[in-house]
Amino acid sequence: MDTKVIALANQKGGVGKTTTAINFSACLAEKRKKVLLVDLDPQANATSGLGLEKGFGSSIFPALLGESDAAGLVKQTGIKNLDIIPSELDLAGAEIAIARRDDYLHRLKEAMAPIIDSGRYDFIVLDCPPSLGILFMNALNIADEVIIPIQCEYLALEGLGVMVDIVDQIRDAGNPELRIGGILMTMYNVSTNLSQQVVQEVVKHFGDRVFETLIPRNVRLSEAPSYGKAIIEYDRHCVGAAAYRNLAKEFLKRQKKEAAFGEEALPTLSGVMASGSEGEG
Repeated sequence: MDTKVIALANQKGGVGKTTTAINFSACLAEKRKKVLLVDLDPQANATSGLGLEKGFGSSIFPALLGESDAAGLVKQTGIKNLDIIPSELDLAGAEIAIARRDDYLHRLKEAMAPIIDSGRYDFIVLDCPPSLGILFMNALNIADEVIIPIQCEYLALEGLGVMVDIVDQIRDAGNPELRIGGILMTMYNVSTNLSQQVVQEVVKHFGDRVFETLIPRNVRLSEAPSYGKAIIEYDRHCVGAAAYRNLAKEFLKRQKKEAAFGEEALPTLSGVMASGSEGEG
């Protein structure tokens, strides 16, 4: 299988994106997949969440400028099969430095090409910043698919509409293979009607693009990053760990189905939205 690039993206912060990046990657690695997590958020929460220091010059920033080799920035984590390219605050300067270049939307693609072409990894997971900036757009330009984590709240559908539009724009602008591989409902509270209603509403609009796995609100998930550990290291038997294991299993099942049946196995969201709209009212 060729290396597949998965972007975890949502322009809205606080939706569990980095928590998902860490734990989804860790659970794929646990299933013996070779995974590289690339921390593209200058806040570097995925980096510290896996127990790495935010060292000066350790982010992908110099590789984006063509001043270093991205492969030389790869670090091992404490989890077998999981590596990371860390982030640090200097990555915030990329928004300005890259903007001056003619190929500013393709800098990440060029920097990562040798790693992707090497076939060293099964999956490269991009933890995108929560903003519609140059790093965010670079990530979508290199990705094969995007997973959108959204919080179980009523504003979720509004944010999803923005993401669908952005993906369509990126497809038209130079990455025609990009698709939305799945929508992940996070911070689900089984005891409230609100969470259940939001999930039902999102499924009504987006159909089987919504992962069946629901990521619950879980204290252990919130605690794990402060110890620099993925949830399967911190408390492998908690409900949060079980949820991310289920997500990895469901994701790999989708990948296998896609390999067997092609894009027919993954209907586009625009098609789902159109058919859903026609059926309403």
